[in-house]
Amino acid sequence: MKLAEGTVVGLIAGYYDVETAAGIVRTRARGVFRQKKQKPAVGDRVEIQIDDQGMSYLVKILPRLNRIGRPAVANVSHILLVISAVEPDFSLELLDHFLIFFSWQKVKVTIYLSKTDLLKGDKLAKIKEDLAYYQKIGYPVFTDYHDVEVKIPQLIKEGQIWTLAGQSGAGKSTLLNHLKKDANQVTGAISASLNRGKHTTRKVELFKLGEGFLADTPGFSSIDLTPIKLNELCNYFVEFKRASSKCKFRGCQHLKEPGCEVKKLLEEGQIMQHRYDDYLAMRTEISEGRLPEYLK
Repeated sequence: MKLAEGTVVGLIAGYYDVETAAGIVRTRARGVFRQKKQKPAVGDRVEIQIDDQGMSYLVKILPRLNRIGRPAVANVSHILLVISAVEPDFSLELLDHFLIFFSWQKVKVTIYLSKTDLLKGDKLAKIKEDLAYYQKIGYPVFTDYHDVEVKIPQLIKEGQIWTLAGQSGAGKSTLLNHLKKDANQVTGAISASLNRGKHTTRKVELFKLGEGFLADTPGFSSIDLTPIKLNELCNYFVEFKRASSKCKFRGCQHLKEPGCEVKKLLEEGQIMQHRYDDYLAMRTEISEGRLPEYLK
């Protein structure tokens, strides 16, 4: 009987595929996980046991960095957020919901604008102008597919798990198929009436890319901010948090407080008006405990 460590890269029909130094091993989870009400997730670092008959069992989940999404991905290092220019239409409100959610989860985000070939002229120029603001406040932004194809594999470091996220139909699975030629992910058509795509990813799976992994998952197509504490929301807007050190009052909520640096920068045009409007809208969502209509 021997023990080995590895990463859960796939889950199907109750079996866990674990990548070890010796290759991928298909395992079953021991009953002790049910007793402890634990469930291994794709991305978990685990310990497996291989007995003398060649049977393999998952016996231990090693400490997690995080566990996010439904179905969940564990130990997510970075999000590659796919936002479409059109079909479904580009939405700053949706973009901000994703960014605030992942800021709350303490996960870094890189933004990729997909389907730019389907939109030309002033409309595309305006989207790129808006995204330039996000680049300025610290989010890496890609608007060219060829840059993504070349640079993303170079950015995924050893042991890291990058996860695709974005609205259904934004092109996550299509992107994965380009980045990882053997992924063979199913892609879906857009519903004209709903302006969104059908969920085509049914399970979570990790694909080797760069020095780590890239996951495609259906778990991040909608975002619920309601568990965030209302007085902490402002801290997840990165430019608000930076400016708040100059606010007159500690714990400033950037509403009507005197000496608010965020309001000052907003008036000077250094903070995007739409970001501040989204902040106010999210405060309402959280206080009323509701999701915005288009995210349901």
